Amino acid sequence: MHNRRFYIKIWQELAAGKSMIFIAGPRQAGKTTLSKLIARSYTNNYYFNWDIAEHRTLFFSNPVFFESIKRKDTSNPLIILDEIHKYKDWKNYLKGIYDQFHEDYKFIVSGSGRLDIYQKGGDSLAGRYYMFHLFPFTIAELGSNNVKIEAFLENPLNISMEHAKKNKEIWNTLSDLSGFPEPYLSGKATTYRRWSNTYSRQLIREDIRDIVDMKSIIDVETLYLLLPSKTGSPLSVQSLANDLKVSYNTVRNWLDVFERFFLVFSIPTWTEKITRAIQKERKVYLWDAPRIKAPSARFENMVAIELYRAVTLWNDMGYGDFSLHFIKNKEKQEVDFLLANYREPFLLIEAKIADEQPSKSLQIFQRALNIPAVQLTNEGDSYRLASNGGNKTLIAPAYQWLSQLP
Repeated sequence: MHNRRFYIKIWQELAAGKSMIFIAGPRQAGKTTLSKLIARSYTNNYYFNWDIAEHRTLFFSNPVFFESIKRKDTSNPLIILDEIHKYKDWKNYLKGIYDQFHEDYKFIVSGSGRLDIYQKGGDSLAGRYYMFHLFPFTIAELGSNNVKIEAFLENPLNISMEHAKKNKEIWNTLSDLSGFPEPYLSGKATTYRRWSNTYSRQLIREDIRDIVDMKSIIDVETLYLLLPSKTGSPLSVQSLANDLKVSYNTVRNWLDVFERFFLVFSIPTWTEKITRAIQKERKVYLWDAPRIKAPSARFENMVAIELYRAVTLWNDMGYGDFSLHFIKNKEKQEVDFLLANYREPFLLIEAKIADEQPSKSLQIFQRALNIPAVQLTNEGDSYRLASNGGNKTLIAPAYQWLSQLP
């Protein structure tokens, strides 16, 4: 079993400031495993899971069931509440137990996705918890080359080729088996295929069914099956709506539901200081990247997962207000990714399977924004720096540069 040190450190930092921590993330990314790993450092701990019938029965007979914990010493117990968001009145319940017990207990609340729906406005839990996201394995987590956030922001083009052979192997495994712990740790393509087919079907038929009208479930599954062929270019919701013979708004809603349950994530365009920029389009990426057959689109999707993980956790940790975008103009010039902090762009990133020359679009947008750039490749065991006016572009293997991300 992998020890998820990367995330345990985040938990330790956040738990020092609040006694209730939410862990959100995709189904089967390892939230329960992480909670149990954290529990090992507590002499007194209690695991509750809403999906287990006996646990639910206990809850209804005594909502503060954790008070009956058998203690081994006087230290504060850790109470893990898994999937508690499936209880109708979960927010008021958590508010009540936080207000009454936060000085005597630590709480971990974990669930697949819905925990963050309610962060927008009118949240009765405001100020009572910190939240962070647990994602499937990434090269930054498994490669253990990470630099500190300050060092990265100061010089994002810095790179070392240490552990390159090991990182390349990890990257190839992520590309073949995804970063979800079960298929990744199995090391087998057959396990991955069985897992992947079951995963999306279960998620759509069990979790998403509650939100989407049942008649549409087959169409919703079809939409998910169409997405791998659309990765890497701005998504045309209208053409998907035409394919499925449903309205534009219906597809838009289904895609929102996919995001909420971490089947996909999307990134918006960046338009500031870009002449004739395309507005309001989004690119959609899958968490289960090996579903994508086209090598260049799968490669771009893998880079997107690493960057999205980074930006989300930097925000969870309070390092800044980071965001991830792409750029495209009406001349069809495009750069895959742009990183910004407090709405200030600071790095351009292009994913090109094997191109050793900086892409023309990358150079054009780099001159317009006057910031450093990276072109990530899937091959090679060395890097180089190219000049573009007063700026530099790093051309480097993706598995190496991404393994250093904080």
